[in-house]
Amino acid sequence: MRHTTSASVESGQRMSGRRSRNKGKVGERECAKFLSELLGLDVKRGVQFQGGPDSPDVVGVPGIHVEVKRVESLRLLPALDQARSDAGSESVPLVMWRKSHHDWVACVDATRLLDLARALMEISPQ
Repeated sequence: MRHTTSASVESGQRMSGRRSRNKGKVGERECAKFLSELLGLDVKRGVQFQGGPDSPDVVGVPGIHVEVKRVESLRLLPALDQARSDAGSESVPLVMWRKSHHDWVACVDATRLLDLARALMEISPQ
């Protein structure tokens, strides 16, 4: 019978958290690359440039606050709440989600669809 000490349990929790953070970073880089190719912009992972809790996960998409979720099961409403809260009034909150072995999915409040379309129309590819 194997005994688990509190230190090994804590270590296991840290590993799980570390894996989750790494998956998030990888997802942010994947999304930045996807948006760069799609929009013809220089989109990068945001945390490394701005830091802070309200920074977008990716930067370089004018007028749009991008919240990236790279998870198998998305909790959509909390993700949209986070994007809304972090975006403020100047940017359109957009959640980009990808499940393993699937394409990216973009989620936006229906009331902001026209704002999103306008922001995308103003983007001129390089």
